[in-house]
Amino acid sequence: MTLKLPPVDPARMEQEWAADQDVLRNLADNGDQASIRRSVDVSFRGSEENLERLSEAAEELGLTELGHEDDAEGGHPWLFLERVQAVDEKSIRALTELCLQIEQLFDLEYDGWGCEAQTGTVH
Repeated sequence: MTLKLPPVDPARMEQEWAADQDVLRNLADNGDQASIRRSVDVSFRGSEENLERLSEAAEELGLTELGHEDDAEGGHPWLFLERVQAVDEKSIRALTELCLQIEQLFDLEYDGWGCEAQTGTVH
């Protein structure tokens, strides 16, 4: 199966990019070396059926499943995925664009990305 990813709404991308820049600034302020590759996790929320479809397509999208979590307040469950990459602006912008495409393709809510700061040297 080959997925055809939809175009991203530029306004939605800019909204997410503004939030991404805050995270990148926070990482940099804590001594992060953005070029060091590390696990970056992303999360999606939605119906169990749509999360399952994404889970089945994750590998094709270059993502690895970390797990599911039910919403304690009885809302929609979560799916957590990851991929290993750098966290420079170009890499994060590409990840965010992919996640917004996934959001549309699978009718889910993208809830951002996260990672641990890496302050070591690049190998």
